[in-house]
Amino acid sequence: MNTKLRPKHKTIITITMIAAALGLGGYGVKRYQSVQQIKQLRLLITSQFHIDPMTKTADCKVNNAMPDHACTPGAVFASATKSKVCTSGYSSTVRNVPQSEKDQVYAEYNITYHTTGQYEVDHFISLELGGSNDIANLWPEAASPTPGFHEKDQIENYLHTKLCANVLSLPEAQYLISNKWLSVYKLLHP
Repeated sequence: MNTKLRPKHKTIITITMIAAALGLGGYGVKRYQSVQQIKQLRLLITSQFHIDPMTKTADCKVNNAMPDHACTPGAVFASATKSKVCTSGYSSTVRNVPQSEKDQVYAEYNITYHTTGQYEVDHFISLELGGSNDIANLWPEAASPTPGFHEKDQIENYLHTKLCANVLSLPEAQYLISNKWLSVYKLLHP
């Protein structure tokens, strides 16, 4: 049996591997759907990314799976670059949220009791998208109702993949996670 691949087959395999590496879902219909998703994703970017100052530290309220903007406007590491956040293991090198800071986040949102797994003190702008450990970037995200912190984690991973595949810039990914993560979730889970 001849196991040599013809040049045409090598090209198809190469294109398929590149598409998979870029998160394009393969070739054909899945690729088309992904291209359509990217077009729709770009339509969600309606303004330039900026972060407002934190103006409140008490009586914070979660609203429709989003943190209280006055308490948790988001914060980023000034030194974060696409190159840095796309380096494998980057998040673990910068993650530093002590229990005392987590307790402060719960206090700001008036959560005096919770069970394990009910909430996660989440980075509003995720570390993998250049978010910082500053309390202005932390909030108690619930697991339910859906979408909750598990689903937001999926969107963070999706945006990180698109950032590292040169589909999005770092400010675009930061804008989407901090302003439109629910819209991105709905786009990916129609």
